[in-house]
Parts: sequence; C-alpha cells; structure tokens
Amino acid sequence: MTGRRPIPFPLVSRIAAALFGGYALAALASVAALALPLARTEAVFTGMMASFLLYAGAVVWVFAVRSARRAWTGLAVAAIPLLAAAWLA
Repeated sequence: MTGRRPIPFPLVSRIAAALFGGYALAALASVAALALPLARTEAVFTGMMASFLLYAGAVVWVFAVRSARRAWTGLAVAAIPLLAAAWLA
C-alpha cells in the first residue's frame, strides 16, 4: 500500500460536467440568442450576457444534484432547446 487514495470518479465526472457541459450550454445560449427578434448587435450582446449567467448556473446546478448521472442528463436536456434555437439562427 502506497498510501494513495483513488480519485473518486463521480467527483471527476461532475468537474468535467461543470467545465465542459457548462461551457457548451453557454456557447449554445450565445448562438441561440441570434434567433431573437433583435438587431444583430443587440442579439449578440444579449447572448453574451445570458451565457455568463447560464454557465454560472450550470456549475452550481451540477454540484447541487444528487448524482453525476443526473448532472449530465440535466445538461443534455437543457441543451436540446438551445441547440434547436441555434439551428434556427
């Protein structure tokens, strides 16, 4: 025994979900804002501001749910309408 403790997979999975999943949601929100009926510059600014809020909320939510599986599932479910709106933009 070397005294090393194994890295817990659920914690690593939550960290990855917060970093990469939150970033993906923020990027999708930023692009999806272009579908809003605003001038292009206003839509870009709105998407940029919303992406900061969404990223922070996603990070908090990932660590608030009961399991890492629920965190990933929730991120995927939240990404679906954003992906559809980004596709329309």
